[in-house]
Amino acid sequence: MAKCDICGKGVGFGCKVSHSHRRSNRAWKPNVRRVKAVVGGSNQTVHVCSSCLRSGKVTRAI
Repeated sequence: MAKCDICGKGVGFGCKVSHSHRRSNRAWKPNVRRVKAVVGGSNQTVHVCSSCLRSGKVTRAI
């Protein structure tokens, strides 16, 4: 699972290009962590990307 439950950031697809310019498919995955957070007044385990954690969009459960 590589999708943030808060912002919806997911996997991006593109081409890996070598020095000789040969192309092959690749994926850019977001930095997703499983954290315990307060959602709707109760503690839940959610998948959150690191940018949402840093920006304070998630309140961590104690």
